[in-house]
Amino acid sequence: MRYLDRVSAKQEKISLKKKLFDNRLQSGKMKSQEETMSQETISLKLASAKVRCKVPYSKRLIDVTVSSLLLLLLAPLFALVAIAIKLDSPGPIFYGGVHVGKDGKLFTMWKFRTMYKDTPGDLSKREHLGEIAKLNEGGNMLVKVRNDPRVTRLGKILRRTSINELPQLYNVLKGEMSLVGPRPQAPYEVAEYTEEQKRRLMVLPGISGWWQVTSRNSPSFDEFIRRDLEYVDNWSLWLDLKILLKTIPAVIKGTGPYY
Repeated sequence: MRYLDRVSAKQEKISLKKKLFDNRLQSGKMKSQEETMSQETISLKLASAKVRCKVPYSKRLIDVTVSSLLLLLLAPLFALVAIAIKLDSPGPIFYGGVHVGKDGKLFTMWKFRTMYKDTPGDLSKREHLGEIAKLNEGGNMLVKVRNDPRVTRLGKILRRTSINELPQLYNVLKGEMSLVGPRPQAPYEVAEYTEEQKRRLMVLPGISGWWQVTSRNSPSFDEFIRRDLEYVDNWSLWLDLKILLKTIPAVIKGTGPYY
């Protein structure tokens, strides 16, 4: 009986060792497969990230380089405009309005002040438009007012030449805007977007855009959005360069809506 018990015990030990070995072998295979799959997944993610980031990084490099140079070169002009604004009407030199940027993030977009101090015109809220809403020619989604009574004498010149937009070079340097992209809109305007229209928030807003150089004289919101989505869907560095080159004659001619 003792002999049989010993044989049975040895068989159980052998069986147990075999199970442990099989389990370790299977675990090793699974671990190896998991590691392989994990490495493949990481490689795919990295490859995908490189594709996604290659274009934005090149665009960002251009934005930082150009905005830095222009801020330095235009410093004397900034000083002259600041003095002129102070002499023209009381109030601050700059105006900062809350706008919606890439991925729906809010930021303060800077401009040289072109309106009289304390006039209703905070575009972050529709109700602040007051009586001006009756003069709006841009419909429910755009604010375009011809001969806007809130604008100062100097402000009209700054707007016609787009000099009032130059402080946005600081927004570009900070990474809140780009030299080229869809023009940023106020929160109340973006709140009315359809899902399709929200696609314009996939890229950084810009100082100049496709709409500004192709349909600058059209205050139509539908055209505004259509052009911006064309830009989002067809973006390239060449398109950005094309828009920048077209922006220069548009500014010199002073064409475009009263904005």
